[in-house]
Amino acid sequence: MRIKDIINVIDAELLTPESHMDRQVLSVCGADLMSDVLAFTKAKTLLLTGLTSIQVVRTAGVVDLAGIVFVRGKRPSPEVIEMAKLEDLPLLVTNYPLYETCGKLYRCGLKGCSELDPVGRSG
Repeated sequence: MRIKDIINVIDAELLTPESHMDRQVLSVCGADLMSDVLAFTKAKTLLLTGLTSIQVVRTAGVVDLAGIVFVRGKRPSPEVIEMAKLEDLPLLVTNYPLYETCGKLYRCGLKGCSELDPVGRSG
């Protein structure tokens, strides 16, 4: 699924350049603990979170996330948006809560990063 498809599914607003619209997303992770993101995500994962701090963008760069969705209508500061632009990382905002956003994307075929998923993490 691509960022432009995700925007439609979760009624999201893209906060970064439209050049991100065709970026491929392979899985989804809903988390507010960045230590969990570091431990359990894989490349090209879309992070759904309620945290809007600069640390979220820094963490995304470490694990090569496909993008970040801020849930519950939470909006990051201009500093966070600027850093994401520099990192070439798409940022989205949706008014849906975390649980519903995850459910909508799961129904569309995006899987999570569960180690229980037979096509999930390797290694």
